[in-house]
Amino acid sequence: MKVRIGYGLGVRSLTNDAERFSSFVDALEANGFDSLWLSERISGDSPDPLIGLAVAAGRTTKLKLGTSVQVLPGRNPMLVAKEWATLDRLSGGRALPAFGLGVADPGEQQAFMVDRKDRAAWFDEALPLIRRLWTEDGVDHDGPRFHLRGATVRPRPLQSPPDVWLGGLAPSELRRIGRLGDGWLPSFCTPDDVAERRRTIQETAAEHGREIDEEHWGALVPYVDGELPDAFVAAISARRPDLDDPTAIVGAGHKGLRDLIERFCEVGFSKFVAIPLSEPPDWDDELSRAAEV
Repeated sequence: MKVRIGYGLGVRSLTNDAERFSSFVDALEANGFDSLWLSERISGDSPDPLIGLAVAAGRTTKLKLGTSVQVLPGRNPMLVAKEWATLDRLSGGRALPAFGLGVADPGEQQAFMVDRKDRAAWFDEALPLIRRLWTEDGVDHDGPRFHLRGATVRPRPLQSPPDVWLGGLAPSELRRIGRLGDGWLPSFCTPDDVAERRRTIQETAAEHGREIDEEHWGALVPYVDGELPDAFVAAISARRPDLDDPTAIVGAGHKGLRDLIERFCEVGFSKFVAIPLSEPPDWDDELSRAAEV
């Protein structure tokens, strides 16, 4: 099992101007990190994920390019398929699409114009359709939301097709991963959480004649030097009210990040996205020190 470690910016990142973002991307590639993951938050300071990944693709040759995650409900599946196919082809096959339902926030949801109760059904229809558009010509589809006749998206992605990563910890989300996902990349989780809940994904996948690759189990792993930011503590309280100790899902500095990743490895996980909860003054210094731990 090969361990791969990438970096993400989260939804409140101030790494959003040309000089700072370029420095971040260059340092990731120079220090041998596996991937860059950008989150989607319309009202947040972080850059749009697809635009940011396109910029990163033009500055790098090895760095893989993922979203953590891109909201799917509310988007046209043909246009999503076209954007990801183009990114994958022009980056030399480095795209790591990861999709989600979107955050439960009225201010964010208004951007996608999909009622909260309709998001899951939209997602379940759109994702299989996107996969078909990546691999088939002349796609016919009649569903509750989408009606296509002879639809074709070109160019094809270089990967045939790209693996799709999904997140989530709720039972419905775990079953969706088993039915539709190629990999699992949850957040706000402990090694014990993922070890227990992976069984639901595997059982659901088996019921649908599918299997998740052993290399496709991952997690977003936050870390921080010093106190947890108040905004993150509030997010943990909202997302994981069952979690008694918020520090259980956060590494204390680079050493704590490594220790937490090693605990995930012990339960069979190998794909990680490190999320610094406080941004460093210098990304090159931060990432070079992280790479040495």
